[in-house]
Amino acid sequence: DVLDPERLIQCPLVKHHRIRARRFPYHLVKCKESNPEIAKKLATCPFNARHLVPQADLSDHIMKCNDKAFMEQDVVSRSCEPPQEQLNNGSTWQAPPCDEDWET
Repeated sequence: DVLDPERLIQCPLVKHHRIRARRFPYHLVKCKESNPEIAKKLATCPFNARHLVPQADLSDHIMKCNDKAFMEQDVVSRSCEPPQEQLNNGSTWQAPPCDEDWET
């Protein structure tokens, strides 16, 4: 199950590292620090920071990434909501008249 926090995930930096899903983000940070030469060769997916792929394969990964659909759904749902300015257009508030005379 994809949502199982106990499932084991293979580290993209060091192939023999197998980490529980719930610890995976923490492992990635530490493993990048411990393996900077390997980390330099990898790129992070813009749709899921857990996806590290070789830099040369990033554009192909972006086209095929399963998490891209979630991001696109979020963008579409947000674009259907009225902008905040339109919600405030019904306000009847007016600034009070100014009694100050700076010319005198």
